[in-house]
Formats: sequence, structure tokens, C-alpha cells
Amino acid sequence: MKVTLIFLTLNEIEGLKGVFHKIPLGAFDEVFAVDGGSTDGTAEFFAEKGIPVHQQEVKGRGEAFRVAFRKSSGDALVFYSPDGNEDPLDLPKFRPLLEEGNDLVIATRMVKGAYNEEDIHWWRPRKWVNLAFTIIANILWNRGHWVSDTINGYRGITRRTWELIALDGPGYTIEYQSSIRAFKKNLKIKEFPTHESPRIDNGFGSPSLSTGMAFLKILLHEVRIGKRWKPLQESEEEVRKNRLAAAYWRG
Repeated sequence: MKVTLIFLTLNEIEGLKGVFHKIPLGAFDEVFAVDGGSTDGTAEFFAEKGIPVHQQEVKGRGEAFRVAFRKSSGDALVFYSPDGNEDPLDLPKFRPLLEEGNDLVIATRMVKGAYNEEDIHWWRPRKWVNLAFTIIANILWNRGHWVSDTINGYRGITRRTWELIALDGPGYTIEYQSSIRAFKKNLKIKEFPTHESPRIDNGFGSPSLSTGMAFLKILLHEVRIGKRWKPLQESEEEVRKNRLAAAYWRG
């Protein structure tokens, strides 16, 4: 199995400087970055390291996933955000689980042996909201083993799975939608515990309220469509449709 490592970046130079030396690039058959238009030297950093960068024409994390699959030749892709949240030492754990025949592999922050960055506080709103969305998705669609972290973006997806689930979601909802549609297709999902750390630049990720509303919107969308979507057929027409979908979700 050919496994590709995808860096997802938008102005992540501080994070890259902090974690790049820990990343086991040799554990992957192909490595490149998908960048959302960084202006802080992120693309130049990758160029110095000899890592190709593909720039997005349409903004958003969902589009970054679609660009990654269009540009990659891998049988499976592992997505990594170098902001400090995701432990780079966990990267080699994806390949054996994907090679075992799992369709989707998720690094979970929600089980024994794992750590969520909010766990040092008694007030954990982001974690609780994530758990609520995860519970709803499991109850509505999961007919296999319980999945504890449907939202975490630190994950690996096989190309076959990508084509089956044909994701059209935007932004940070792309991972949640991938979990939901994997449930609907009764695909094999495997988790392993991970340790989530604070962002290296002390910044913030996605805004809580707007992101929560986006998750609610994608959840209601998936309830409405049920299992009625077409498997992905990559073409110029499909690319055009994805861009129209991105415009719809932004609206």
C-alpha cells in the first residue's frame, strides 16, 4: 500500500518550526502540502525542505482534502496539521492500521490513554460539544464498534473510502462528514489514542460558535440526504461541482 502524508497549512510557520524535526517523513511513500494561501513563509519553508506545495483555488479545509486526493497517487492519505495540536510521533501508527484493511483510521482524544488539550480544566466546552456530536452520529448511523472521536482531523483515509463517501462538506466539518458517511456505508473504522497539545503559536483554531453552527448544518444535511449521494467520479465536471458546493456551504 502506498501511503501519502498531507500537510494541511494556512500560516503555520511557527508550528512547522516547532514540529518539523520530529516528523518521520521516511514512514511515507509520498509527502506534500496543501496550503490555503499562507503569507508568513510557510510555503517557502516547505520549498527549503524539498516538499511540494499545492495551493488551493477555493479556501477551506474541506477543499484542502479534495485537492489532496486529486494531487496524490497514494492508496491512502494521512492528514496532519503542523500547529502543535497533533503529535507527530503518532504518524507511523497509521500505516499498519490502514494496511490491515481499515477504511478510516482516527487518532482519538476521547478514550483512556488519550489526552484532550482541555483536560487540564474542569470547564471543557469544546470537548463536550465534540462528544455530543459524536454521540448523535453513532446513535443515528453507526452499526459497528462505537467510535469515540468522529471530529478529530488527525486521520487516515483510503482512496477507495474517499470515492465511496464523496464528501462535499466545507471547512472543519469535512472530518465529521467523513465519519458519518463511513457509518452509513458500514465501513471499517479504527481508532488509536493520541495526545493533543496546545497550538505552538498560542493562537486559536476555528471560532467556537460559527464552527458549532457549521457542524449542526452538516449534521442536518446528512439526516436529510440519508444514503442518497453518488460515489465520486473525479473529473473537471466534478471539480466544478465541488466548487459550487463550497460556495453553497459558505452561503
